[in-house]
Amino acid sequence: MNVWQAVAAALAAEKTPVAFGIPGGDRFFDSIRDDPGIAKVLVRDPRAAPFMAMGYARISGKPAVCYSVAGPGVALLVPGILEAYAACQPVIAIVSSSKRFNAGQGALQEYDQVGVMRPITKWAERVTEPDRIWWVMRKAFSVAMNGTPGPVFIDIPKDVGMVEIEPREYVPATYPIRTAGDPQRMKDAVGLLRAAKRPVVVAGGGAVSSRAFAEVRRFAEIAGTPVLTTPGGRGILPEDHSLACGQVGLYFSELGQQVYDDADLLITLGSRNEDFQSGEQKFFPQGARYIQVDINPDEIGRNWVADVAIVGDVRLVLQGWIDELEREPLDMPTTESRTSRLAGEKARFEARVAEDAATDAVPLKAKRVIRELNEVLGPNTILVNENGALDLWSYSWPYFKVLDTNTSVAPGEQTCMGGGCAAAIGAKLAAPDRNVVCPTGDGAFQMFTNELATAVQFKAPVLYLVLNNRSLGWIKFHQRNLGDRFVASDFEVQPDFMKIAEANLCFGARVARPEELRPALEGALAATRAGTPAVVECIVDGWDFSFGFNNFYERLARGGQARKPA
Repeated sequence: MNVWQAVAAALAAEKTPVAFGIPGGDRFFDSIRDDPGIAKVLVRDPRAAPFMAMGYARISGKPAVCYSVAGPGVALLVPGILEAYAACQPVIAIVSSSKRFNAGQGALQEYDQVGVMRPITKWAERVTEPDRIWWVMRKAFSVAMNGTPGPVFIDIPKDVGMVEIEPREYVPATYPIRTAGDPQRMKDAVGLLRAAKRPVVVAGGGAVSSRAFAEVRRFAEIAGTPVLTTPGGRGILPEDHSLACGQVGLYFSELGQQVYDDADLLITLGSRNEDFQSGEQKFFPQGARYIQVDINPDEIGRNWVADVAIVGDVRLVLQGWIDELEREPLDMPTTESRTSRLAGEKARFEARVAEDAATDAVPLKAKRVIRELNEVLGPNTILVNENGALDLWSYSWPYFKVLDTNTSVAPGEQTCMGGGCAAAIGAKLAAPDRNVVCPTGDGAFQMFTNELATAVQFKAPVLYLVLNNRSLGWIKFHQRNLGDRFVASDFEVQPDFMKIAEANLCFGARVARPEELRPALEGALAATRAGTPAVVECIVDGWDFSFGFNNFYERLARGGQARKPA
């Protein structure tokens, strides 16, 4: 057995279902060739591989593998690994590298690949001793999945990969290893909850990584607590639930911001409170107390100082709180009065949103497109977000509601354009029985189109909704505020997306008027259900920004209510 064959044996023992990448002159793909349990997804560009792995990992809750060849192939993994690090997704990158025997002598494709990856991974290791491959593989899976999930990087020199080693039994990694909260801090937190009149929960990506879906719902219901999320926490609670109030920060709805700002106790579950989620740490409910829960002690107090900080797995912490509140419930008249009032406010707000979205304006308004997309797709749909000014409407509850748990894939704070388009393929492969849709701007979509053929070849029928304003909308938003100084932000020449769809054997439809929208969406849904990826291009008003987007920058300009500084 050689080292690459040992890697294959480890992947088989870990029950790795898929590997995304491009083969090179080494033996990685050859070593897994005869394993029917591992799908081998050939990407068109190595940059797409880690994003696809991210989408797969997010939906499956399991580590996902990507691969690239040495030198520039590894450099092309950097954006996706960086995004996986920001989004806390367990992506395991296994790569080849220049030979060990003539290191420093001009070896082909030689550079410090581990040095490049170390700052953007949880762990990066170059395998210089062949017999260590068993330990390296087990540690890679353990590090990727335990504590805060995240990417790891394994570098195997070309001459090391072919070294013969003794076969041995591979012991799979143990994960997840969950940790509960400190008992006294748990008790203190419940004390704050009992004293609060208007508690609010903000669930981050850590709540989803913990798979705390049932626990968040049960806690919110018995505490009568509205739930908001970060993009990474979206899908922890169905957004048609009576206590769901959308997202925070850049993604606030008017009602969600009102509920959040009115809180006298803020409880964050697995969130770093990063810039877009916290308004550069300035959007804190005035005078509120604060409970922070995170599995990583390094995140405690990163941005806001908590009154009670709990290091622990979100699921276990919530189970402890639920047990306590079931033994000794909160004051029910107060809780019921608040939830009843919230129900009325939500009904009125959603009626206004429905009226707002029902516009027949031409060019199309993105809010109309996103609302109708949500209606056509309905439940059993995974939403994969991109990064752009107009596709922010897909983040905007209740214009788009995520209707089931674990059906949302969002970028991390790096927000790499085009990454969501690729991640949608991974998400579809992880959940082939669900609809998968990726609303994207024309700028991000142009960074991705070479992977449409990958979606067709590997039977990942994703629906891509392209909101085309022939420009970079976020950039133009800021340029307008500088006195309409528009430069390098308009696509005066743009490819024909319908011809690109046709050339890649995809369904394609272009929509310019409101009456064309629903037939196009229904046709695209039928195509994807029949196994064909779809591209629906909508010609939209480039200045149609969401409430949260406009409000975010207006609030920052005015200054915000900051919590005690970290």
